[in-house]
Amino acid sequence: MSGILITGGAGFIGSHLCQRLLDEGNEVTAVDNFCTGSRANVTNLEGPRFTFIERDITDGLDDIAGPFDYVLNFASPASPDDYMKMPIETLQVGSRGTMFALELALRDKAVFMQASTSEVYGDPEMAVQNEEYWGHVNPIGPRSCYDEAKRYGEALTMAYHRSHSLDTRIVRIFNTYGPRMRAVDGRVVSNFVCQALHGENITIYGDGSQTRSFCYVDDLVEGILRLLRSNVTEPVNVGNPSEMSIKKFAEKVIELTKTESSIVYKPLPEDDPKQRKPDIQKAKKLLEWEPKVSLEEGLEKIIDYFRSDLTN
Repeated sequence: MSGILITGGAGFIGSHLCQRLLDEGNEVTAVDNFCTGSRANVTNLEGPRFTFIERDITDGLDDIAGPFDYVLNFASPASPDDYMKMPIETLQVGSRGTMFALELALRDKAVFMQASTSEVYGDPEMAVQNEEYWGHVNPIGPRSCYDEAKRYGEALTMAYHRSHSLDTRIVRIFNTYGPRMRAVDGRVVSNFVCQALHGENITIYGDGSQTRSFCYVDDLVEGILRLLRSNVTEPVNVGNPSEMSIKKFAEKVIELTKTESSIVYKPLPEDDPKQRKPDIQKAKKLLEWEPKVSLEEGLEKIIDYFRSDLTN
């Protein structure tokens, strides 16, 4: 049994990590200020091995009793709608908040994991993004608050690793979906599915030729935990390499929801990435990990999840 602290523990991915780690018999402490997380995501986790602390991690973490064996830093707005509404908060949690989480890990000599993102690659100039690619990022654009916060978080993590010999991990997360996503939160999957279930037109920004690669949350959590328990300190892509255009994805949602929705097109936002496809060779080799859940299987699950929300 390990003692584990997860920042952003009431978020979409953070709450799934809490659940999986509790199911394994660990003691889990989650910290979240409900900026984008939900209290409903953690109410079912209550028990003697689970502690929840409502706090903005930029206010500090040093008073939280440990010791912890692992510190996982997953606190950050992650959807474009959220971080564009809260650019300063996003930069603060990626810098000041990450530093506080690193200091807590250093205090307890814990393994530290930084949740990074495919957004560190920006609008990539290569069709498949591997971990050696440095990215093509606009440092002052509307998405820069998130892109640069995550790039800084990676740099800070590696600085603590090199300067303090802190045992660190960096996971670069690609587009992920599954239960506990918020409806219409600016992410493609939730937007399309919820629009379809409401019988509304599905909105595509741009001509729909831009691509994404969608990973089901259970697969992602497995990859994250394999990385956490490895000795790999360099960044690792965790995502599904099955690439699909946004237009084809919208058509698949229409097919599976059996909606009569049409597709409508609006202008593409500034710096929106034209392609997303992870190279996961490192994860396959070092972690023996690759996604198992097919897009159709995963979509059926998320459609059922949002449909149940409509009927409850």
